[in-house]
Amino acid sequence: EVQLQASGGGLVQAGGSLRLSCATSGFTFDDSAIGWFRQAPGKEREGVSCIMISDGRTLYLDSVKGRFTIASDNAKNTVYLQMNSLKPEDTAVYYCAMGTFCGLGYDYWGQGTQVTVSS
Repeated sequence: EVQLQASGGGLVQAGGSLRLSCATSGFTFDDSAIGWFRQAPGKEREGVSCIMISDGRTLYLDSVKGRFTIASDNAKNTVYLQMNSLKPEDTAVYYCAMGTFCGLGYDYWGQGTQVTVSS
């Protein structure tokens, strides 16, 4: 059974940092792409970042470039999203998802973790 478990959200002041984790199981991690998405109240879901596990290629939403870093720990089948210099507009529920290639469809989704950035 494919599982993705997102964690690490919380309440932080603007300028602060959080690290989200996406622990996975039930599929061949090395052959996957893991993406982070977010959805704020009243807004559409948007892709934040993605990593190709096989070669480490990454993609980022323009508004998070230079502030967020995605990385994988292949021994733990876990992907992290390090979020620095957080802004109130980063407030959202963050989800991780598994697919085959970054930018294409994602087959499995984890539950969300709430990130709230206060001003």
